[in-house]
Amino acid sequence: MAQDKAKASPDDQAIGQRSRRIREQRGLSLEVAAGLAGLSKGYLSKLENGLKGFTRRGLIEDIAEALGCSVADLTGEPYPARDRRTAEALAVLPAMTVALYETPEHDRSGRVAALPLERLLSAVAQANALCEESRYALAGRELPALLGGLHAQAAIGSSEQRQGALRGLTEGYVVAFGVARHLGRPELAMQAATRARETAQQLDDPALAGFATLMTASGFSRLGARRAADNVLSGGFAEIQPTADPSGPDKRAAEALGVMHLVSAQLAARSGRADTAQAHLSEATDLAQRTGEQNTLQWHFGPANVASWSLAIAVETERGPGVAERIDADLPLVTSAGRRSRLHFDLARGYAQAEGQRDDLAIRHIDTADRIAPVRVRNDPIARDLVSMVDRRARRRVWELESLKRRLGVS
Repeated sequence: MAQDKAKASPDDQAIGQRSRRIREQRGLSLEVAAGLAGLSKGYLSKLENGLKGFTRRGLIEDIAEALGCSVADLTGEPYPARDRRTAEALAVLPAMTVALYETPEHDRSGRVAALPLERLLSAVAQANALCEESRYALAGRELPALLGGLHAQAAIGSSEQRQGALRGLTEGYVVAFGVARHLGRPELAMQAATRARETAQQLDDPALAGFATLMTASGFSRLGARRAADNVLSGGFAEIQPTADPSGPDKRAAEALGVMHLVSAQLAARSGRADTAQAHLSEATDLAQRTGEQNTLQWHFGPANVASWSLAIAVETERGPGVAERIDADLPLVTSAGRRSRLHFDLARGYAQAEGQRDDLAIRHIDTADRIAPVRVRNDPIARDLVSMVDRRARRRVWELESLKRRLGVS
């Protein structure tokens, strides 16, 4: 058993094992694949054999690009349900998929045309709040009907009602984006982002268009298409900067601009451009100090969320342990379950980069993240890989780790 443990037995669920299988199918040598990914031959070998872990999303994207495959080919997403809550969440995807690919010209008005616009808007806002709390089954269950009703209101209502319905539709697509992304369906999340952007462009509202642009960039990022995400954000900056006033009565455009800087910082960090990442993070920090805590469409822009993002960005630039220790000493007051879970998950990623020296803290924080938002964590490929890596490094059995392995389906 000890010998098997030392060899880090192959696991078909592991990202490294999938990487090796795809590389061999492509006929690429270890040296060539490593060069294309910007890695050393030895480092890629350790990743493939489970001796190194994937704590960075940018690393997965780099290897996927080098191998000519998708990120999902490496991660194996989407994952089958291993618990009741995940099964219930996955059950909302088929109807949601149909709703996202239908067009406004499809006749869906008969089902929900009788619902007043105010009730539709309230229900969509509630669904968005549920999604932010990582309650994806409840968030997505009525979403297809709500989208249909809002399309009907946009078609048959007055000019004022049409504007309200389009705003509601944009928020509905925000909900669909969040549900799909966190359930391992990045291509469906991209469709939701596309529909949000198309809808927001029909409104004279730069802030709402900015948030829709953010979704599109985030969708491209989740697919591993960093250059496309950068291009979308470049256009978004040009459009929203003239209207972004962090000191004015309407701070929504400034919020959107701030989150654009955070997403740009993350993209730069994943691409190894640490100076650019820091520049965007500094811009976001300055804006957050001036806007204070805001929460348009559940994006949660403000000093607390900027501090949380700074940790995720540090992990992508291999500075995880030091920044995790600083953040852990004074946790930002992020309020929603989704944000709290993400913060603890990023703390686990940061501590896991300490090459086994802080694995006790990594275990503690990923356990906390899973208890706060289990469906979100159990459908994250890095969570599975992190638990596997910590397990391989463990010198003794720890019940928290054994529990995590069972919950995440790690062999």
